[in-house]
Amino acid sequence: MARNQLGVLNALDVAKTQWYHFTAIVIAGMGFFTDAYDLFCISIVTKLLGRIYYTKSSKSVGTLPIGVNGAVTGVALVGTLAGQLFFGWLGDKLGRKRVYGLTLILMVVCSIASGLSLGKDPRAVMTSLCFFRFWLGFGIGGDYPLSATIMSEYANKKTRGAFIAAVFAMQGFGILFGGIVALIVSAAFNGKYGAPPFNIAGKDSTVPQADYVWRIILMFGAIPAAMTFYWRMKMPETARYTALVAKNAKQAAADMSTVLNVDLEPEQEKVERIAEDRSNNFGLFSTEFARRHGLHLVGTAMTWFLLDISYYSSNLTQKDIFTNVGWLPPAAKMNAIYEVFRVAKAQTLIALCGTVPGYWFTVAFIDHIGRFAIQLMGFFFMAVFMLGLAFPYDYWKQHNTGFLIMYALTFFFSNFGPNATTFVVPAEIFPARLRSTCHGISAAWGKAGAIVGAFGILYASQDAKSPTGGYPKGIGTKNTLILLGAINFLGMLFTLLVPESKGRSLEELTGENEDDEVSTA
Repeated sequence: MARNQLGVLNALDVAKTQWYHFTAIVIAGMGFFTDAYDLFCISIVTKLLGRIYYTKSSKSVGTLPIGVNGAVTGVALVGTLAGQLFFGWLGDKLGRKRVYGLTLILMVVCSIASGLSLGKDPRAVMTSLCFFRFWLGFGIGGDYPLSATIMSEYANKKTRGAFIAAVFAMQGFGILFGGIVALIVSAAFNGKYGAPPFNIAGKDSTVPQADYVWRIILMFGAIPAAMTFYWRMKMPETARYTALVAKNAKQAAADMSTVLNVDLEPEQEKVERIAEDRSNNFGLFSTEFARRHGLHLVGTAMTWFLLDISYYSSNLTQKDIFTNVGWLPPAAKMNAIYEVFRVAKAQTLIALCGTVPGYWFTVAFIDHIGRFAIQLMGFFFMAVFMLGLAFPYDYWKQHNTGFLIMYALTFFFSNFGPNATTFVVPAEIFPARLRSTCHGISAAWGKAGAIVGAFGILYASQDAKSPTGGYPKGIGTKNTLILLGAINFLGMLFTLLVPESKGRSLEELTGENEDDEVSTA
């Protein structure tokens, strides 16, 4: 430890793995569990919404109009982007804990309100659904920088990557849980109110009770979030924020003495000397920040942006891909509720076989082989499997099982790869007073990529000769997969701008915890 290094922060860096680490993972992780559930469950019910509100005759299955489908699918992503920027900034201004509960309240209230979207008129329902899902996304957005920053500032340097990744890995369980809830609800309703398929019963294949199915699925996301609210409010502020940003050494020592169950000295004089060091007082828009961290921020933002183009386009358009390769029956051969069941079944299997395992491989290996290697490897194999799906695409259409294995492997390497590391690294390499803000900026670029993926890739993937659902002609699924492969190779290049943070303390990376020797990241 350097001569003037703060003892309370060093104690956190060298602390053995304790119960409070796992408590923090559960508290922060349940937020991400809810985030993933709320963001991705919408893709399960959009076909049902089209049948309920836009089936005009018994000649063709109703689908959401292009603009409505885009709004319903993407409005939460727009809200998430805004929330990441706002709450990221607020977390550095007011403290992580003070705004942590607010994001959870927004998620709970807006999850319930989404399911209670007003009226039976299509325009009223879709308008109110989009309104509440925007604010749901706003709350979800705040969870990204706050959860990552809190976990990084609580963890020790030896296992910090695994703990931050474990928080994010709860996203996989959230996606899986969303599929399971949809399976249970749709199976129960189909068993009770089953109807013949559309090609036999026409409009009557959508029973009135189907309107409850999508509402229950959306509202269920409020339950896990509500369960953790009390514990979020009981968490103390992180010592790094309290000491390095709020400059209250006494409170930082008192809080961490309780958490670590050790006696720690306040060291107020050291905190004041660190605060007076002008070399560590630069702002986000300063030339000093640009010199020290400018390329780092470009790297974290652009890798997240490129990753999410691939990741969200695949997740939010799964139902369409499954139909194209014949894994889902034609819509006319199913009733409305059974179609939800089949879409949920497909999404659940992909999550179980590819999504969830990938996250936990990252947790297991991130502090051994490092963030850089995992991210580079993940982008590489995502590109390989995307291209492997693309070039023999006509072959895969006749071999559905092989297609789904390859498709699942792209999810495995996105999660044992950049989908996890892009979340981890921005919480480690920036100064405490800007950490939440920079993570929010990086995450917001990610959501910008998600919006490109959700909207742009959906349009691009339409068949060049016979697009569906009123969409304009696109470049087709095969060429879209080639495009996504190229995007992943570009992600590899931007990964070169991101430093390795494995095994180094946060203050070693930023030079904040010492006033006599300053290291730059």
